[in-house]
Parts: sequence; C-alpha cells; structure tokens
Amino acid sequence: MATTFRLRAGDTGPVQQSPVTCGSACLTVARMLVDPVFASWVRTGEPHPPGSPSGATQAERFAAYERVVMRRTNGLVGAGRVLSLPWPRALGTPPWGAKHELEFGASRRGTEYELDVLRGRDEGGLLTGFDRLVDVVADGEPALLYIGNRLLPRHVVLVLPGDGDRMLDVYDPATGRVDHLRRDTVVERRIGLSGWDVPWLAVRPTGLRRVEDRSPARNPRPMPA
Repeated sequence: MATTFRLRAGDTGPVQQSPVTCGSACLTVARMLVDPVFASWVRTGEPHPPGSPSGATQAERFAAYERVVMRRTNGLVGAGRVLSLPWPRALGTPPWGAKHELEFGASRRGTEYELDVLRGRDEGGLLTGFDRLVDVVADGEPALLYIGNRLLPRHVVLVLPGDGDRMLDVYDPATGRVDHLRRDTVVERRIGLSGWDVPWLAVRPTGLRRVEDRSPARNPRPMPA
C-alpha cells in the first residue's frame, strides 16, 4: 500500500544521479511528495506503473526518472504536451521547463506557477520575494530556487513548507539533505548550499489554481519509458 512521502528539516532524501540533474532531481522529489503511488514505485519498485522506466534499486529508478524529467523539461514538447523552447541538457534544467513539469504532475491538480526573478534585487526586494515564497509554499506546494554566484545560476534546490509561519525548509539534491532556509541567508546572499550563495530565480506557485481540486497530483499520461 502506498504511503505518504514527506521531507522535513533533518531528513535525508534521494541524491541527484548526475552533475546536471539537480533540477530533475528536485522535480522528481516534488512529484514523490504529492503522489504516494509514484513515491512508492521509486522507493520499493511497487506498484509498477505502465511505462515506468526500469531500475532494480531505488537509486536506479530515481536516476531513470531523472532522465525522463530532463527529456521533458529540455525538449520541444514538455509536460502536459506544452510546446517549449528546447534547451541543452548539459546546461541543466531551464526554468520554463521546470514550470511546466510542476504544473503538470509535480504539484496538486490545477496549481499555477510563475517565474520570479530575484537576481539584481536589493535587500528589500529579496525580503519581499522570500516572504512571498513563504506565503505561497505554506499550502504544501513545492517551489524551485535557482542559486549560484554573482555571475551565473549554478544549482537548483527544492523549497518546502517549514513551520508554516516564517520558516522554509529546503532540499539540496546534491547531498539529499533537508535543512532550514532562513530569510537572512537569502537577503544577505549567503545561502550556502553546495557552495552557492546568490538567489537568482524562483519557480513558485502563484497562489491560484486553474480548477478547484485538492486531490493529490495526477499522472496526466503513462510514465514515458
């Protein structure tokens, strides 16, 4: 029987299986958090949904689905059969592809996402961006945060509800660790996850839904092989 998969500060989740799949790993974990059957397949191999990629171990199944996600986020046709701008896989996950993936399978049905550019904001702007992230993630929907150095975004992490008030949790796919994401570390550009400090962009819920449906995430089509 499928059970709910959860991650909180202090927990350890799956680790990304290649140097360029931090975004794909975050999106796979996001789907695990809202889809108990999918999470059970990744962790145990059962049940075995039609079209699911092969893998004898949890790490192999996770890696196989990372590749499925990257084909969608970086290809011409993304999740939900949405046309998208292709992107080289060697450069990681494009934010627009991640947005489609979140809206069509890695969040609850009907959740709308938007891109929120954080790079270049002053401290007040980053404070506003962080507080907005707290507000829209509090309902249980995940968000992605692109971080890097002052020149380039280099890594993607998954933002999760924290205490439901002013604290967020964050899953780092490079280590699998879940820690607190504090407001001051974002505002002062010293995030310190996998060596990267500067917030660049958030792919976050808008706080709106396309439909009134609180059911778990759906599988819009059989899992691609």
